[in-house]
Amino acid sequence: MLSARTVSHTVPSRAGRTPFTSARPGFNGRQSTHVARVTNVTEALFDEQVLKADTPVLVDFWAAWCGPCKLVAPLMDWVEQEYNGKLKVVKIEHDSNPQLIAKYKVYGLPTLIVFKNGEEVPGSKREGAITKGLLEQYLRKYGVSK
Repeated sequence: MLSARTVSHTVPSRAGRTPFTSARPGFNGRQSTHVARVTNVTEALFDEQVLKADTPVLVDFWAAWCGPCKLVAPLMDWVEQEYNGKLKVVKIEHDSNPQLIAKYKVYGLPTLIVFKNGEEVPGSKREGAITKGLLEQYLRKYGVSK
């Protein structure tokens, strides 16, 4: 039979101990200073931000109501940082940009398309969620390297 007892827990003081940041060499307790430049682009800015870009552009078509889009969102920030200027990443919201959705035949979400030199890279349209490893393979396949 179980008895009902009161158990008391105490948290030891950290006084006199090494701070957490000192215990991790190379970690200064701050986030990276590189800020992700993933931006939402509208139909009005598409030509300027995507077609006239100096670097390859990864376009992520997404919607607020799309579950897989929410899973992919952190990857877009990661890839922008990881490729550090060699790839521009933009997001296009599905519901508010119907002309772009029709022009690029976006039928499923999320949809990724790579653009280079003002044009869609043939075969680069990809629908559905993606993992970090598959995203790296996808970008390499379409000529984007770190």
